[in-house]
Amino acid sequence: MSKLNAALVKVQSELKAPKNQRNNFGKYNYRSAEDILEAVKPHLASNGLTMTISDSVKEVTGFPYIESSVGVTDGTDIVVVTAQAGIDPNRKGMDIAQCFGASSSYSRKYALNGMFLIDDTKDPDATNDHGKSHNAPATKTAELLSMTDEVKAKMIGAVANGKKAAVETALVKYKVSAAVRKEILG
Repeated sequence: MSKLNAALVKVQSELKAPKNQRNNFGKYNYRSAEDILEAVKPHLASNGLTMTISDSVKEVTGFPYIESSVGVTDGTDIVVVTAQAGIDPNRKGMDIAQCFGASSSYSRKYALNGMFLIDDTKDPDATNDHGKSHNAPATKTAELLSMTDEVKAKMIGAVANGKKAAVETALVKYKVSAAVRKEILG
């Protein structure tokens, strides 16, 4: 095992990054990228490691996204983990800088989670409905649904009515090609 791998294993096994932030609206606790950074810095220092984080703006089939890279090095070798988060420049209540900043924070958090093996399987970002469906039946997230023509038409209509972000969120539950995704989202 290389020096870097041994040090990274030690950091991953010792790091504690509790969910100390609270979202009172959604009634859940969470951790931010800043919380992870605060927790990991002493571990990096004591193991002779340095870390860098960088963002780049990318686009695929007309959709902009932030790709964040987290690199950890011992001065000789480096390990890099990346994560992505979409950017919705039309998000209500946010100017363009806030949209990019929110996507950057989200992408960085998940790159850090990947680097340091922080388990977010119970992360409310994926399950929080903000009180919209109190008695909704549980669904299997691993099984993707087939897209019917009726659902596709409804999604196209929702996008036309300014609900693009909601449609993007709903699309992750369906098996769709990039071409169909572009047709739906415009």
